[in-house]
Amino acid sequence: MDNKKISEIFDEIANMLSLEDFPNVRFEVRAYQKAALMIGTMQEPVDEIYRKGGIKALMELPGIGATMSKHIEELVNTGKLSKYEKLKKKYPIDMASLTAIPGLGAKKAILLYRKLGVKNKEDLKKAIGSHKIKELEGFGEKSEEAIREGLLMLEAGSGRQILGYVLPIAERMVEKINNSGLVEKVMIAGSARRMRETVGDIDILAISKKGPEVMDFFANMEEVSSVLQKGPTKSSAFLKIGLNCDLRVLEPLSFGAAVQYFTGSRDHNIQVRQIAVNKGYKLNEYGLFNKSNKNIGGASEEGIYEKLGMQWMPPEMREARGEVKLALEHKIPRLVGLGDIKGDLHTHTKETDGVNSLEEMAEAAAKLGYEYIATTNHSKSERVANGMDDKKFKAYFKKIENVRKSMDGKISILYGAEVDILKDGSLDLEKGTLKQMDCVVAAVHTSFNMSEKEMTDRVIKAFDSGLVDVFAHPTGRLIGDMKMHKARPGYQIDLDKIATAAEEHGVALEINAFPDRTDLNDTNIIALSKYKVMFSIDTDAHSTSHLNFMRYGVGTARRGWLTKDKILNSLNLINLRKILDREG
Repeated sequence: MDNKKISEIFDEIANMLSLEDFPNVRFEVRAYQKAALMIGTMQEPVDEIYRKGGIKALMELPGIGATMSKHIEELVNTGKLSKYEKLKKKYPIDMASLTAIPGLGAKKAILLYRKLGVKNKEDLKKAIGSHKIKELEGFGEKSEEAIREGLLMLEAGSGRQILGYVLPIAERMVEKINNSGLVEKVMIAGSARRMRETVGDIDILAISKKGPEVMDFFANMEEVSSVLQKGPTKSSAFLKIGLNCDLRVLEPLSFGAAVQYFTGSRDHNIQVRQIAVNKGYKLNEYGLFNKSNKNIGGASEEGIYEKLGMQWMPPEMREARGEVKLALEHKIPRLVGLGDIKGDLHTHTKETDGVNSLEEMAEAAAKLGYEYIATTNHSKSERVANGMDDKKFKAYFKKIENVRKSMDGKISILYGAEVDILKDGSLDLEKGTLKQMDCVVAAVHTSFNMSEKEMTDRVIKAFDSGLVDVFAHPTGRLIGDMKMHKARPGYQIDLDKIATAAEEHGVALEINAFPDRTDLNDTNIIALSKYKVMFSIDTDAHSTSHLNFMRYGVGTARRGWLTKDKILNSLNLINLRKILDREG
């Protein structure tokens, strides 16, 4: 059973338990929520961890105790969980599908079931169509309309899944194919190689002299649910995660052409093929052919671009946004890379809603080779996240000092907070507390329904305080997919005015790397690059494993054509402190 399904079950249990009324139920709800977050965002398959190390290995995972470990064991071995089945009998609702709809939480879903018999999305559509929801206490016309819009938005994006949860599975499949001994080379292409925030399907390309054997191996992989088409050089399968996957086996002379063809967007490829035509060539997935129909450049992707008089460009740029012109002029910039990142400026620990201790987070960051990590727990208004008040932060500062000493110079720990920007634009902690911090990350978490002007003024007022270093997830959006991740369109905000104010006050705009967010996104970044503003690529990590999400933030920055000099956390610690020091 894959991570997403286990996470979805735990999340549903948490939702159903939240409707129960027994002592300390909130602690049980929180335990399931933490387990759901941990498993749903893990890059390693939890069932493999269990098969290799049993219950003991599961209990070593952050946020996974004895009870959750036994639940995972039951799910892996039987495909079912008795506790879940009992709760479903009491609440016979498709909770996962309903609560994935923006504006519809567990309590409202239960109320709709009790009052209108709504068990699933089809029932919900009927209730919306008959306008019965607005008549219920606690809903109203605006609430009904918000649910309708949320349902439309969810279904519009239901054919795609979030890159950060698809890519590790695709990479494991490629690794298995590579280790089979049947291929000479294998790689991922398509939108996953371009690091698009969502993926509609997976493309895998390979070189092999044993095509039929490769296809047999592919068809029998544990990730495959059913085989849709199988041939000696191409097979298509429907994966257990709910996406199609195509595997193509190619001749060495055609491999580069296939990589180029199956990587670029449709519009990018049209532009490149037109350049080939203008030069008297023909370009397709099999090669670059001259007038004599001889393949003169299909072996390597770089060779194709070179023959066309173009500079090779990073896959992330291939979206027909002007990169073809730059390539012809040989002006493709050197984009920021994962190796340029010196630290993470937005992370959480178990003091609020994280699952690891500060020591564990710092150790994990040190192993990644970082010079520094900022610990930025939530401020008090985030009650659902166990937000800390000024007194708790000041006590936490003392703990940070002790951990700094214990790290013995392996990594520098910067202390800060993810402080709420309140509705009136004030910050959720006292000025004196914030001034003690190395890095203040400010964020909007409430009152998303404000007008564009109100929201923009609210954020700019926070910048005017002179206390903000990084503006977190600037649009507030969440990406949804067809399985378990809730979608949220974000609030209305004038990003041009925000960037102008960020320039004035030295505030960096965050590229939040958490896969559900990717906020700012690539189009935001391209639009804002004209401003003299820095960007900060951060993971918003709530566990040690989340620190590895940095690659998705870097991928997004590359899709936005950012270079190292625009990235705040590409600076070494000395230069970073010069910028963060508001007194300097």
